[in-house]
Amino acid sequence: MNSLVATHDILLKERTSSIRRGLMDRINRGSRLIAVKGSRGVGKTNFLLDFSKEFHAGDESCLYVNANNLFIVHDGLFHFVERFYKLGGKVLLLDQVHKYPGWDKELRACYDAFSDLQIVFTSSSIVRIKSNPYLQGKVDMYNLNGLSFREFLELETGKSFPFYSFQDMVGHHEEIVDAILKQVRPLAHFDNYLEYGYYPIYLEQKSHTDYLLKNINLTLEFDIPYICQIELKYLKKLKQLLYAVAVDDSCNVNISRLSAAIGVSRATVLNYLTYMHNARLLTLLYEEGSDDESGRKPKEMYIHNPNLLNAICLDKVDANVLRKSFFLSQLSAFSRMNYTEQADFLVDGRYPVAVCQEGKGAKADASAIVMEDMIERGKGRIIPLWLAGFTY
Repeated sequence: MNSLVATHDILLKERTSSIRRGLMDRINRGSRLIAVKGSRGVGKTNFLLDFSKEFHAGDESCLYVNANNLFIVHDGLFHFVERFYKLGGKVLLLDQVHKYPGWDKELRACYDAFSDLQIVFTSSSIVRIKSNPYLQGKVDMYNLNGLSFREFLELETGKSFPFYSFQDMVGHHEEIVDAILKQVRPLAHFDNYLEYGYYPIYLEQKSHTDYLLKNINLTLEFDIPYICQIELKYLKKLKQLLYAVAVDDSCNVNISRLSAAIGVSRATVLNYLTYMHNARLLTLLYEEGSDDESGRKPKEMYIHNPNLLNAICLDKVDANVLRKSFFLSQLSAFSRMNYTEQADFLVDGRYPVAVCQEGKGAKADASAIVMEDMIERGKGRIIPLWLAGFTY
């Protein structure tokens, strides 16, 4: 235990947090069991360390530990937590808990046994938590997303910017933009964000493309097979499918064509798409009223965020798809996104939205909100695309 405490102290001393994530304010700190889900690279470990630093600085009853630690694997998660509790522990920050076999059953046992202990744990975005039979009704779950364009601007400029709901943007974007432009010229940073700004690790990595490709491969080679129980011989099929989606500029879901292209059944293609959607490699769009559990196939599919799209396609990225990937990555965090024939997307069942390049907004359906790329200001129903990055 002493070595784990020493590791905790060293990590906190070395931690120089560059940005305070908005999730820190949304978490119900009165909850006894808190889950933070996220894909590789979005900063889950740093979030736990920042949580400790902000709310439990100098508190010896708070401990960060990676659940993949050999000591825990040998001793057992429940027995480790029991020992921590008996030594006066009050807040346990468990990283990568899904890598411990039977983690859900043992966390529930801890919840039932130690009524005044708080456990905050992180897991892969692939893991189902709310519907887990051991944790259902006991856990508060939150998603940690990559950096929004707003957060990226705060990192780059050292200034602070508020976030806005999409409804606020639709009704007041001209005033909102005026306030933002007094502090920064967003378009001067926009291309950099599309290339590498979604993942906080860009501050430390010399080659963000290599880093992203490494994370993509780890997700496909380890996370999905481990959690979804896919045989290793099918890894090549997963990679082929992801690349086929990335280079398809139509973004339409043609299951028969994809099935033939990678040599697996239609049902397997649908399963693989769902796995990669849960891993936040893909965003799947369904008609309103449908989702990945409805049994219906999605209507469209996009690479989850523009950084991933750039890393996979390199210099073959379609500009229109890149714009849409950006919009989806920013809005999907807190809005319901659906397919609609009326425009490109339907936001929260209320706003049909067309995403296009500068000067093309007039061609969109008259009832649609238009998000135009490379304009600094908008007017009326035409809103600058970069502003979508201020939703969180």
